[in-house]
Amino acid sequence: MRITLTSALALLGATPALAAKGPFFSLGNTDFVVLLAFLLFIAVLYYFKVPGLLGGMLDKRADGIKSELEEARKLREDAQKLLASYERKQKEVKDQADRIVTTAKQEAAAAAEQARVDLAKSVERRLAAAEEQIASAEAGAVKEVRDQAAMIAVGAARDVIAKQMTAAEANKLIDAAIADVDAKLH
Repeated sequence: MRITLTSALALLGATPALAAKGPFFSLGNTDFVVLLAFLLFIAVLYYFKVPGLLGGMLDKRADGIKSELEEARKLREDAQKLLASYERKQKEVKDQADRIVTTAKQEAAAAAEQARVDLAKSVERRLAAAEEQIASAEAGAVKEVRDQAAMIAVGAARDVIAKQMTAAEANKLIDAAIADVDAKLH
């Protein structure tokens, strides 16, 4: 917004109630003195090219802001790329974790099945061993019963033979046994 001399005079002239008494173009009129000081100030500003300097500073500041905005845009794009990269990596890691969990579940199921099979085999082996032990114990018990029965039968037979046999019959049996042994040895 540029203020020209005519617009400044029009502004000052528009307020007649505030104007000093007497002629306007006199150094006794404070309004005129203020107007001259203001015009001199504006002239000094133009002489030292202050508006150009201010414009240059503003342009420089605008260029700085533009470069900062451009850098911020680039940083935002980089951040979006990095975010997308991390999201892809996160998805890949999640997929890999899902695959690991699925594989672990499958391996656990296979291990459980193998354990069932191994347990069944172990139970079968133990049952077979127990059956063998039972059969062995049964055979031992049967043998022991037979041995006991044989001993009881021999004892009973001895008692019966001893009661019924005479000395002559006993001598005959001894001679027959000796002859029988002699025949088998030669």
